[in-house]
Amino acid sequence: MPIALIFDMDGTLFQTDKILEISLQDTFDYLKSLGEWSGAAPIGKYREIMGVPLPVVWKALLPDHTDGIRHRANDHFHVQLIANIAGGRGALYPHVIEIFDRLKQAGGPIFIASNGQVEYLNAIVSYYKLDAWITETFSIQHIPSQDKGDLVGHILKKHDIEQAAVVGDRLSDIHAAKKNGLMAVGCRFDFAQEDELKQADVVIDDLLELAELFDLQPFGPHRR
Repeated sequence: MPIALIFDMDGTLFQTDKILEISLQDTFDYLKSLGEWSGAAPIGKYREIMGVPLPVVWKALLPDHTDGIRHRANDHFHVQLIANIAGGRGALYPHVIEIFDRLKQAGGPIFIASNGQVEYLNAIVSYYKLDAWITETFSIQHIPSQDKGDLVGHILKKHDIEQAAVVGDRLSDIHAAKKNGLMAVGCRFDFAQEDELKQADVVIDDLLELAELFDLQPFGPHRR
């Protein structure tokens, strides 16, 4: 039976760094206009905590602010992210489409399990037409616990999956795999941290390495 691969989105399939800084800068400029922020946008802090659910992100970035301000910041941030995606300012990582082609040809289902919000994930899938390969995209918003391990467990149960692996760049992805008894494939990409990657079963530097790892043979033309 072909293995199912469950991918993280940010920092794994989508090069979030290409739109992160400008979207975050715009958001904190917005907070300045409200009199709710001064100084530089905490871009470095965001990079450190990348991969955790967004409520956790905004509590970390705005520890002294009300939940109302955090919600306004989050809403503004997502508007900017989606606008930048639609404007073509983002990019997929190299070989995403090729590895998706190989998985589809091998009969292995592809899923997204992300801490990103539904509208944001849909914007990426729509812009890059990823629904041609992806069986279903899941957001952490689908899970009351906000736990990525529970999200992966939900995917396994819904689609009756017995053999799968989780592919991601951060500790939340590795823990999600381990919690469900799956292989954890760590991606040494932009937001990855070496101390977290040590807990993965295998670490890759390029998505094309998945072809050898899961014996995905090339055949036929690949779309780029």
